[in-house]
Amino acid sequence: LLFSQRVLLLVASDVDALCACKILQALFHCDHVQYTLVPVAGWQELETAFLEHKDQFKYFVLINCGANVDLLEILQPEEDTLFFVCDSHRPINVVNVYNDTQIKLLVKQDDDLDVPAYDDIFRDEEDEEEDSEHESDGSEPSEKRRRFEEEVIERTMKRRQRREWEARRREILFDYEQYEYHGTSSAMVMFDLAWIMSKDLNDMLWWAIVGLTDQWVQDKITQMKYVTDIGILQRHVSRHNHRNEDEENSLSIDCMRIAFEYDLRLALYQHWSLYESLCNTSYTSASLKLWSVQGQKRLQEFLADMGLPLKQVKQKFNSMDMSLKENLREMIEESANKFGMKDLRVQTFSIHFGFKNKFSASDIVYATTSLMENIEKEGHETTNFIKALDSLSRGNLDKLHQGLDLAKKQLRAIQQTVASCICTNLVISQGPFLYCSLMEGTPDVKLFSKPVSLCLLSKYLLKSFVCSTKNKRCKLLPLVMAAPMDVEQGTVIMVGIPPETESSDKKNFFGRAFEKAAESTNSRTLHNHFEMSIIELKTEDRSKFLDALISLLS
Repeated sequence: LLFSQRVLLLVASDVDALCACKILQALFHCDHVQYTLVPVAGWQELETAFLEHKDQFKYFVLINCGANVDLLEILQPEEDTLFFVCDSHRPINVVNVYNDTQIKLLVKQDDDLDVPAYDDIFRDEEDEEEDSEHESDGSEPSEKRRRFEEEVIERTMKRRQRREWEARRREILFDYEQYEYHGTSSAMVMFDLAWIMSKDLNDMLWWAIVGLTDQWVQDKITQMKYVTDIGILQRHVSRHNHRNEDEENSLSIDCMRIAFEYDLRLALYQHWSLYESLCNTSYTSASLKLWSVQGQKRLQEFLADMGLPLKQVKQKFNSMDMSLKENLREMIEESANKFGMKDLRVQTFSIHFGFKNKFSASDIVYATTSLMENIEKEGHETTNFIKALDSLSRGNLDKLHQGLDLAKKQLRAIQQTVASCICTNLVISQGPFLYCSLMEGTPDVKLFSKPVSLCLLSKYLLKSFVCSTKNKRCKLLPLVMAAPMDVEQGTVIMVGIPPETESSDKKNFFGRAFEKAAESTNSRTLHNHFEMSIIELKTEDRSKFLDALISLLS
């Protein structure tokens, strides 16, 4: 990857993409490669950025965008333009897979892409064109007629074969493109690259960990995939962090140490109070049904079972009695099992800067996401992106703390919205899926016009709804959620998420379904997000769009 040329980096707005970007920036820095970084939040920005820069650049690196569409079709680049695509979105568009000259896909070697065979989806045009025009005139008329008849039969056969081939091709592509899902985190792929080049540093390893944790927090990968990838990273962690812990330098701020641990699945609890964290983590809040009076009672019983005084639980975690903190994890886990929360411990990593700064990987994910989707200061879109990117560097603890504060607000807003949706029965069964729509004027509704926040809300809401409903059929349904996007333009943002089941493979069929429903009703939609299962739509087209979606999925 060494060029004397400048490179244009196009980076999507998600934490995994930011982490991959940090690793690549560090690699470019090592090799003195000059680059320009452009954040892109959707397809329109990607196209605009490409058009603006295509004359100055020949090399483009796309992070977490570009793999799942036909890039050459969309961007129409010159012949000598080269794209390097590192994107966890699956399935990868077949043209991108089989184009060796202009598109280089960065994927892990053991990632199973399930791509259809080349001959099943591409045919050489010459095959059809060689219709035999070589007739010699000198032969008998009967001979001529016989040859003509043979040719007619042969042509008919060829056409029939072609029709059959095309029907099979459509079927193969439909099966391949039907579901949207996620492959290995892009940050992990970039770290792999650094490792192969023997340029991997502890900082890069930490970014790879945060990228993977982002996929887990956003519920994009299966538990199995998460545990497997954690195992891979754990080997790197012990390779990089095996120094004796009693060395005096483990106290200096420049020293950074990564450690593997089984931690509690409680959001931000080390930077919050235990009570707030229990109330605002979707897993505990849904399991205890905290939106109900009964649930609040169960929470009190849970705390009593652990023998933790309310005064201790409600103060900042840092200020809790040391004696209580020492075996807190064991105490919480033991009581959680009695209350039906068997998965309260999760394999993860934490990072220590010097003596007193300790963060777990999920802390960083929540903080960075909140900085990226911050709605408080109306600055330029890219200022949020740059802030979020900066918060990943260990020199910027102030930005990270600002992100943690925003993340607490975001989690509170999500939990309050979930509670109000469930208490006012806003989640309704539409037949093949559940549907919930947030009205203009709902508290925090502006936050949910942002894609990542809306997806988190939808996932938390579905978890909670599954815990609260008595209807067995509803427990197995996917959810479509809508929120106001832009009131002046009269648009809503809509997201579809797969059912919340133990064995869920996290594959999402809503992307294709949304496209078809929009097509069949001529709804005015905008498929601008890199996640196909998020669309924007004119408010007045919503009801005909939903009707089409219901009949399509019934």
